[in-house]
Amino acid sequence: MKQRRIPLRTCIITKEQLPKQELLRIVRTKEGEVLVDETGKVNGRGAYIKKDLEVLEKAIKGKVLEKKLEIKIDDSVYEEIRKAIEK
Repeated sequence: MKQRRIPLRTCIITKEQLPKQELLRIVRTKEGEVLVDETGKVNGRGAYIKKDLEVLEKAIKGKVLEKKLEIKIDDSVYEEIRKAIEK
């Protein structure tokens, strides 16, 4: 029996290639809204970060998500990301 291929994505902070389940997708929609995409299917420009609070802190300090998504991100969005990581 053939083994299923596991989709890999790259964390924008650590540059590690990991399975999608180990990463969190952050999306900027066409309306300019930034969301945490739990399903991985929301339309828009996406960026993946590792589900790790240290990685999130690096993203906040370096404003990496803002650069990748090309939009200013509110602190409330970072709090939402933090809650999603802690689940």
